[in-house]
Amino acid sequence: MQERTTARTNGAEHEDTARETGEGRGAGPLIVTEDVVLLDDLLRLCAAAGVEPEVHHRVPERRSGWTDPPLVLVGEDVAAHCRGAARRPGVVLVGRGDDDPEVWRLAVALGADSVLRLPEAEALVVGRIADAAEGAGRTALTVGVVGGRGGAGASTLACALALAAARTGRRTLLVDGDPLGGGLDVLLGAERERGRRWGDFTASKGRLAGGALEESLPAAHGVRVLSWGREPSAAVPPDAVRSVLAAARRRGGTVVVDLPRALDAAGTEALAQLDLGLVVVPGELRAVTAAHRVAATLSLVVPDLRAVVRGPYATGLDERWVADALRLPLVGELPYDPGIVPDLDAGTPPGADPRGPLGRFCTAFWERALPSGDAA
Repeated sequence: MQERTTARTNGAEHEDTARETGEGRGAGPLIVTEDVVLLDDLLRLCAAAGVEPEVHHRVPERRSGWTDPPLVLVGEDVAAHCRGAARRPGVVLVGRGDDDPEVWRLAVALGADSVLRLPEAEALVVGRIADAAEGAGRTALTVGVVGGRGGAGASTLACALALAAARTGRRTLLVDGDPLGGGLDVLLGAERERGRRWGDFTASKGRLAGGALEESLPAAHGVRVLSWGREPSAAVPPDAVRSVLAAARRRGGTVVVDLPRALDAAGTEALAQLDLGLVVVPGELRAVTAAHRVAATLSLVVPDLRAVVRGPYATGLDERWVADALRLPLVGELPYDPGIVPDLDAGTPPGADPRGPLGRFCTAFWERALPSGDAA
């Protein structure tokens, strides 16, 4: 059974077919309006968000036609006729022109969570449509890894964490935040995979579509990776870092960011996106001293900063002493994995073996860090 509605706008016919059941239902919003000018605007904004809406003149007769779409855009011209509709989240009242106090009363009666007026709020409407189409809900758990000193093993841990997260079935993105590193795509074994690198995002600002970003990146071992190209490129501005990481986080799952020790404006922007920061610290006094400066900088931005300590240790030191000296919670001791070097020589990324010391460490980390029962 199909329900067919048609709206005529400026001499053009907009037709939308809604299936009672079917794949893809809910990918776009439900638009309820008789105002052909408003409809034209909303269809244009849906196109900008990359989705196809369903159009009705009134609340759909089937309850699911109202409750199932991820977002409902109600024109103020028909708001009074929609007051008896079932209460649901994600209803937006949209109008044009000057604000009218009556519109706010209609919004309350309708249970709308916001009132947006065009053309001023076009960017907000596009954002709401795109978020709904992408299934925006819980954002990705975003973990940053940084070395307390050079050569601490932060990139190795970041790669292994990403592989362990992917093994849980979660959507996983590994982000190379260090332009002077060796390239996480190389470490992951994805350097020959086709896809976009940081240099392709230098002009990005504003909102990026999370799905399009994910699909554009190289993939290996169930992990999407955003790294640096082999050729020199322009510095990535903070706006681009913000856009890329925000898009990645909206997709849910996990995002692992390998951070540089020397932070510029772009690196600071990456810090602002983190839920959790890990400082990798070798068990030696000079490393602890260097890590103290790193931790002091990161703690100004990162709300949850913890220490991962690795041996061998200088006399009298252990992982607890190091964490206490840095005044950071201890995640644990990063184990020595003798298989890393031969695995890398063979093209196998660090932590790829879940039974190896590094793989087991990362699995245990995610078991504690990830929300229970959450796989995305």
